[in-house]
Amino acid sequence: MNKVETSFLHKNQFGDDFLWGVSTAAFQIEGAPDSDGKGRSIWDVFTSQKGKIKSGHHALTACDFYNSYQSDIELIRDLNIPNFRFSISWPRIMPTGVLPVNEAGIVYYNKIIDSLLSAGIEPWITLYHWDLPHELEIKGGWTNRESVNWFSAYVEVCVQNFGDRVKNWMVINEPSVFTGAGYFLGIHAPGKKGITNYLKAMHHVTLATTAGAKIIRNHIPDAHIGTTFSCTHIEPATQSSKDVEAAKRVDTLLNRTFIEPILGLGYPQADLPVLKKLNAYIVEDDLNNLSFDFDFIGLQCYTREVVKSSLLIPYIGAELISAEKRNVISTDMGWEVYPPALYEVLKKFNAYKGIKKIIITENGAAFPDTLKNGKVYDIKRTHYIQDHLEQILKAKKDGLNVDGYFVWTLTDNFEWAEGYNARFGLIHVDFDTQQRTIKHSGLWFKDFLS
Repeated sequence: MNKVETSFLHKNQFGDDFLWGVSTAAFQIEGAPDSDGKGRSIWDVFTSQKGKIKSGHHALTACDFYNSYQSDIELIRDLNIPNFRFSISWPRIMPTGVLPVNEAGIVYYNKIIDSLLSAGIEPWITLYHWDLPHELEIKGGWTNRESVNWFSAYVEVCVQNFGDRVKNWMVINEPSVFTGAGYFLGIHAPGKKGITNYLKAMHHVTLATTAGAKIIRNHIPDAHIGTTFSCTHIEPATQSSKDVEAAKRVDTLLNRTFIEPILGLGYPQADLPVLKKLNAYIVEDDLNNLSFDFDFIGLQCYTREVVKSSLLIPYIGAELISAEKRNVISTDMGWEVYPPALYEVLKKFNAYKGIKKIIITENGAAFPDTLKNGKVYDIKRTHYIQDHLEQILKAKKDGLNVDGYFVWTLTDNFEWAEGYNARFGLIHVDFDTQQRTIKHSGLWFKDFLS
């Protein structure tokens, strides 16, 4: 391949110990929803319902990673990417969500782990990236307090089968997103709505996060254990007291609600009064079981949000002003392209004393990509990554804690409710033929990492 032009950035500027990688999620890439004994997930069910996914798309094949993992791992190696983050599909391991174990699922993920290690790539496992077994959702899913025990049993199985070779673990991915979109707004699986569902799910997911981390530590004392949070830089639309207070409430909801109890600070109820309703679900020793001393925290930041006060919006009294309304440059997801957001988020989370290490475990952009003459010249994505790396470099120079960067994502994939309309990959996928084409951004990243 021809050498791709580089920016003024150089890998060495970030230090020898800085971690470089790429992130994926099982449901978004694997396909094979009922192969080899896999059970249904809430996303299998949700995507089968009419009108839930843009363009009527489904994930029955997705990127066919289930069958093409070996060639995709070779692509990761060819791109000089040393760390690969992927998730385990809970219903592939435990089809009904509880015992017995599906041995074919264990065999499959062992093959992935072994293939990665053979290629000189370090595996990073995410235990939960949103694909809850449907059989557990029938019992209430994350709104059922028993979900903490279900998840704990699943984690036990994973660490017993993969812990001899995998040292890097992320417990749960972006709890604020899947509880908010799936249990409050109903726009993601399982499609539930309402404040009660949301608050129950929030509390049980937080308890499950620390319970899972303790199980990993018990089985693998020297494991590198983290969990990941979606975070967004929040700014008020004006400096009026109403907008400033509204922005504070949104910041509390999006950035503080899940991280603070894990750090032993409890839920930030004073700054978001609706969280006081959580007290109805906090029992016995819950408050002592909310925190864990994580080795690292994964932050996933894509944009900023601008907020104005709105009495019409329940619980938070605030409204997000879209990028379109603000007439700013945005991605195919409608997210503003605003690289300084990443610096501001790093600054915010560095203020917490209980965080040992921060890794950016997702950052990337969806733009319309055109495959022409066997090439994809996605210069906007290349610039997006470069500009965000500049912000990380600025943060490091300012003494802020940031120890790694994982691009979202390896290949174009099934982007949840957006279907295949939003392409985030460093590698283009023709979803009809499964043909892979490394994009300009992937070639740039390869040269950067060489």
